[in-house]
Amino acid sequence: MSIHLIVLAAGEGSRMESDHPKVLHEIAGAPMIAHALGVADTLEVSARVVVVGHGGDTVRATVLNLDEDIRVFEQPEQLGTAHAVSMAAPAFKDATGDAVVLYGDTPFIRPETLTAMADARKNGADIVVLGFNAADPARYGRLITDGNTLTRIVEWKDATKAERAITLCNSGVIMAEAATLLRLSATVGNDNAAGEYYLTDIVELGHAEGLTAKVVTCSEAETLGINTRADLAVAEAVFQANARHEAMVNGVTLQAPDSVYFSYDTHIGRDAIVEPNVIFAPGVTVESGATIRAFSHLEGCHVGSGAVVGPYARLRPGAELSNNVKIGNFVEVKNAQIGDGAKVNHLSYIGDAEVGADTNIGAGTITCNYDGVFKHKTIIGKRVFIGSNTMLVAPITIGDEAMTATGTIVTRDVPDGDMAIGRHRQENKTGLARRLFQKLRAAKAAVKKG
Repeated sequence: MSIHLIVLAAGEGSRMESDHPKVLHEIAGAPMIAHALGVADTLEVSARVVVVGHGGDTVRATVLNLDEDIRVFEQPEQLGTAHAVSMAAPAFKDATGDAVVLYGDTPFIRPETLTAMADARKNGADIVVLGFNAADPARYGRLITDGNTLTRIVEWKDATKAERAITLCNSGVIMAEAATLLRLSATVGNDNAAGEYYLTDIVELGHAEGLTAKVVTCSEAETLGINTRADLAVAEAVFQANARHEAMVNGVTLQAPDSVYFSYDTHIGRDAIVEPNVIFAPGVTVESGATIRAFSHLEGCHVGSGAVVGPYARLRPGAELSNNVKIGNFVEVKNAQIGDGAKVNHLSYIGDAEVGADTNIGAGTITCNYDGVFKHKTIIGKRVFIGSNTMLVAPITIGDEAMTATGTIVTRDVPDGDMAIGRHRQENKTGLARRLFQKLRAAKAAVKKG
């Protein structure tokens, strides 16, 4: 199936009480519009178009960062959904095939649902509308049908008492042949209670031309739209419930599922175990058979097969753990590669580093990687033993099968097989710290300038 996506994202979202465009509020670490656009990932999509309005420059930058091939058009005045679709007309001047209208604040439409709508098109429907049976129809638009045919859509403001009693509601998602969709959208009027150009009017306009319209239904949860912070919290809960269920179906053990939080792009292999109160921020991959222990936080990292992380560990962006690595309690790893079988068991910081296979990092070890202006790298070889409370002052290299004694401050490279021993008595240098701070501030200012 090849279709064009038109995602409407021009609304102000005043009920969010925010300085940010509504569609940029995040669900599972990604803007809700990224979720709406993500439906294309498993479909054959010819083009993706986004119509922006409120906060348009920010929304434009965000979606182009997701995919620079997305075309973005502006709706200067928010005059309704049909008007918004018309703004996308330049993208479809010579387009063939179907187009579907989605919404940047409705993030959970599934690819399977769009496939069902496309099948309805193939079976003869000129216009296909996605509907749902609402437990509480409230102020949703109602779908008016005659047998299997959809005759019109009426907005709640314009509906009669009898029409408001109908529970088959409009999601706003509409599919039609691209030229038909744009032609009908351009003819919609605004003679209604809100004075808006409703995209839903194309059903009645099409019916007058002899075009057929059908309804495809989905669950109400799939059509969840986000208008308030409370809706955003509900959407987060829906995403997390689905992600937890999917993880367990795919062979991941979640000991306390409701306490584990996933991001939109979390990948966890089968037979991995995740203990309670673990947070996966964006960019995390955990390989099969790994264990993530309680109260750990992972972001932008890779955990190899059979590795154990935590409890109370933090993996920051750039942390790459090879197979069977052990990262223990109150350990932080950032921008560091940890080799097969290496251990950093407790109370340590390893940043901007390479740690070789089967190396043991003792408690309280710190890679002193930051001089106040620049980051520097620590390289630790294979089968190294780093004693507790070792300070590794980067840039520095520790050779294979080397050792450091407890409490050593390592400021020079340690050759293969050597042992570094270095403890210093305290000596206070009058005014030296102040002079160093002044130099650091000057260096930072120079870096900012150029």
